[in-house]
Amino acid sequence: MSLLFDLGRKPPTTKTIALQVREHGAGSLDEAQRRADDARYQEITCRSALNPVKGMPFAWTLNPYRGCTHGCHYCYARRYQTQFELGSDDEFASIIFVKTNFVEVLKRELRKPSWTREYVAVGTATDCYQPIEGHYRLTRGALVALHEAGNPAGVITKGPMIVRDRDVLADMTRGAGCTVHISVPTVDEDAWRQLEPGTAHPLQRLRAVRELVDAGIRAGVLMNPIVPGISSKPAMLEKTMKAIADHGARFVGCNVMFLEGGTRDHFLKWLAQEYPELVEGYTQLYAKKYAPAEYRNEVKRVIGGLRRAHNISDRED
Repeated sequence: MSLLFDLGRKPPTTKTIALQVREHGAGSLDEAQRRADDARYQEITCRSALNPVKGMPFAWTLNPYRGCTHGCHYCYARRYQTQFELGSDDEFASIIFVKTNFVEVLKRELRKPSWTREYVAVGTATDCYQPIEGHYRLTRGALVALHEAGNPAGVITKGPMIVRDRDVLADMTRGAGCTVHISVPTVDEDAWRQLEPGTAHPLQRLRAVRELVDAGIRAGVLMNPIVPGISSKPAMLEKTMKAIADHGARFVGCNVMFLEGGTRDHFLKWLAQEYPELVEGYTQLYAKKYAPAEYRNEVKRVIGGLRRAHNISDRED
């Protein structure tokens, strides 16, 4: 009779996994499943889904996965992996944590009387539409929960898979409100292959923008980050802005790359291997977290001119 009620072991908690990695290393994650992309996927449970943040244009975020197979070398989220005592290098892209109870926890939090339906940003730390979403569908579940709760939200992704959820996103747009940000830092083939080794082709992402806009969804592009010396050449910026405009983006945002924590360590190591001629310049340009204001303002000026030339807004509304 006991077997009738034995539902098997629950996935470990985030804290349990962190302690395991700290004591025994990443190799001890022997229950993590390998898939076709050769990454390991470790199922975990979470105690909360809504994550409060400070210093951002939004106060709450949702991230159903941790780690990302896109493996972008500039990704600021690499530093978060070090909190698990996992490396910010290959382990960021090859060990992915899947919060299996994410949607149930979110629904519970959205029902709380204390929740005031503040704007929620989905996919800020790791991509919510990386390929594993096709299996777990946690992002779709979260979007449905937000829509049913009448909660405004925004999505940030490099994953064209988002078009599969255009029905939900369209409903959200007509309801409490939803904005989709597709990240396309550059359409230059060489820069894309070097900087974003696990992502879909930039033009595939822009075609997703077109599909979403045609479905009545407020969708635009984040031309982030501009990587000095690699994707910052004026001809590259012009080509990228033109492609964004040609695909009907409602808006385009843009920022220069910043470097801190584990991301800084990883990126500078990668730079020394792939672009050794740029190392000295980066040492000067990134003496601190951000590039100097003069540099960032110049990039802003160039991007502003390109926006005007292609008649595309910098505003999301």
